[in-house]
Amino acid sequence: MERTVYVGLDVHAETIAVATADDGRNGDVRFYGIIENNADCVLRLTERLSAAGARPVFCYEAGPCGYGLYRLLTKLGFDCAVVTPAMIPRRAGDRVKTDRRDAEMLARLWRAGELTPIWTPDEAQEAMRDLIRTRKQGLEALKIAKQQLLSFLLRHGLRYEHPTYWTKMHWRWINVLRKFRYPMFSVPLLLRPQGHRRTRKRLPQASSCWCPAISMARCDLCCTVYFVH
Repeated sequence: MERTVYVGLDVHAETIAVATADDGRNGDVRFYGIIENNADCVLRLTERLSAAGARPVFCYEAGPCGYGLYRLLTKLGFDCAVVTPAMIPRRAGDRVKTDRRDAEMLARLWRAGELTPIWTPDEAQEAMRDLIRTRKQGLEALKIAKQQLLSFLLRHGLRYEHPTYWTKMHWRWINVLRKFRYPMFSVPLLLRPQGHRRTRKRLPQASSCWCPAISMARCDLCCTVYFVH
């Protein structure tokens, strides 16, 4: 009879700490060791864990390493779950964190059924999410650049008299203000508008390139929400 081995992975950029928990309430929890975080080492790990007729099921915490390990394991035909750190039950006062302890804790909780997997996007959905995040960061950077430029001008007593900012007339007014008593003051005035214009120009280009994908992603999201609920 095929037995299940619950595998907890503490994933880092270069290494993965591995722990296993045998099936059953009193099954042993063992620290397997630390392997390199690459496809060949993960493949050898799955072969060794499956060698004795066991069926390994994997889990690891969501983090900066993304979903590459999840996609690799599922592509190899193994069950894998990604859990959010905020939903992992922890003992009060347990503040000692090591790779070994984290991997063993994941394996133990995964076997006990106390971990709730999160939704994992495919590569196209992750690319769309990265695009949305990048656009948001660009808009925030654009807002900060505008505030810094206006603050710089205000510190030097330069106020725009018209009510509307960032129009062509406003930019012409800014471009005229390039003569200061000290030439060092001209450098921020030259650099900040350039960064502002580059960001403002690139945001619409990125959005227009992804308009068809955005429409498809909205459709996929609506279908997913409908069928899940």
